[in-house]
Amino acid sequence: MAIAITYSAFGGPEVLVATDLTPPAPDAGELAVRVEAAGVNPLDHKLRSGARASGEITAPRRVGSDGAGVVTAVGAGVEGYRPGDAVVIFGAAGVYATDVVVTPAQVTPRPPQVPAAVGAAVGIPFATAYQTLRSLAVTAGDTLLVHGGSGAVGQAVIQFSALWGVTVIATTSDRRADRARALGALPVAYGPGLADRVRALAPQGVTAAIDIAGTDEAIGASLDLVADRRRIATLVRGKDADALGIRAFLGGSPRPLGPQEQAWRAEAVPVAVNLLAAGRFSVEIGRELPLTDAAEAHRLVEAGVDGKVVLVP
Repeated sequence: MAIAITYSAFGGPEVLVATDLTPPAPDAGELAVRVEAAGVNPLDHKLRSGARASGEITAPRRVGSDGAGVVTAVGAGVEGYRPGDAVVIFGAAGVYATDVVVTPAQVTPRPPQVPAAVGAAVGIPFATAYQTLRSLAVTAGDTLLVHGGSGAVGQAVIQFSALWGVTVIATTSDRRADRARALGALPVAYGPGLADRVRALAPQGVTAAIDIAGTDEAIGASLDLVADRRRIATLVRGKDADALGIRAFLGGSPRPLGPQEQAWRAEAVPVAVNLLAAGRFSVEIGRELPLTDAAEAHRLVEAGVDGKVVLVP
């Protein structure tokens, strides 16, 4: 039997249960993948708790969109993959499982230099970072302020930006400053006087800002430092974006992503995987837990943990 993590009612982590399932078989245009690791994202616990609207639950609902594993079967009409191929999974459904069926658009080849746990950590963080940077047209010569630089999305923002020749200033705690610095950012402590500290680091001025922290301080400093409000984006305070004249992606944004934004998200994953394989990017893994400890994984992510939490079947 296959195992998947499901929930039948919104609630705390305790609603997550391991459910026995018949191993899935791919239909035409699909692949079956044996999951070796599943990435745990904040979106997962927001959907489970009902904090992010997702409709009425009428049947047990599965969890997780990111993972890595090995192809076990290929449906008719699928080209480019065969059983035994290692892949990264992104944008799928129900990846907290031993086995999952996906489409070719939801996987990318995983080179042997990328362990399953690292591949499982790529999806949402790197796709969100890449798409946000592209949407703001961040490029060489820009000076970017990122609030929340030590989290998974923040670390991805720093790495893409540094690769492109962008000067990156990242807010972080003193304890996490070395991680931001190692990835290519100038770390700056959050707290009173933030805007002045950023000005001291960037006398040339700040040309773009990304809020991943969601605090009033992050929004206020961004508005104070960046002249063009269309080059400020929040990933957390979407409901406030229109009133502030800034942009919002995910995080409660009233507008869905457009076709170009979706295309950037899909483009990000193979780009990041190849950079990881080349040793030019890195992923910070915080904890690896058994698949059946999904509830504990959600508790850790909700409480805040350094590095990515990964479930291993």
